[in-house]
Amino acid sequence: MEVESGKNNDRPQLTLALNECRRQKATLVVAKLDRLSRNAEFLLRLQNGNVDFVCCDCPNVDRFTVGILALVAQRERELISERTKSALQAAKKRGVRLGTKSPDRQVRLMMEGYKRDRQSFLNRVRPIIDELKASGVKTLTELALCLTRRGIPTRTGKTVWFGSTVKTVIG
Repeated sequence: MEVESGKNNDRPQLTLALNECRRQKATLVVAKLDRLSRNAEFLLRLQNGNVDFVCCDCPNVDRFTVGILALVAQRERELISERTKSALQAAKKRGVRLGTKSPDRQVRLMMEGYKRDRQSFLNRVRPIIDELKASGVKTLTELALCLTRRGIPTRTGKTVWFGSTVKTVIG
């Protein structure tokens, strides 16, 4: 799964997916055409290449319609850029200060928040891991499986634990 912008065509995950589709003669499935790309040339080359693709937002379109939608997506990308630049210029004219006054302070505050959140998470999860160890669970994989079964989310909110995730928590 990839979550890159459709504006960016230098996408290693997309390249890997396209290569795998070619190798297996599979169809690439994307959520939305404008997420695949907002560059008409790229989409038309892909459409004329040797990879079939289907877009969930318009699954029944033909080659002609994809070409038109590719041009529309590219134009929308250009309009978004123009609107953003205009809005930033207007804000500057109104005297709005863009950016942060002290980026070093903001980074420091962000890191302090990160460390605080991490420590809070560790304080909640370590006792559970200790309890599991005391009950005879030995390996990182077994601990991960137990945490997953209990429905305890990882620090990033994932529902599945891995041994490597447990190792990071244990330290």
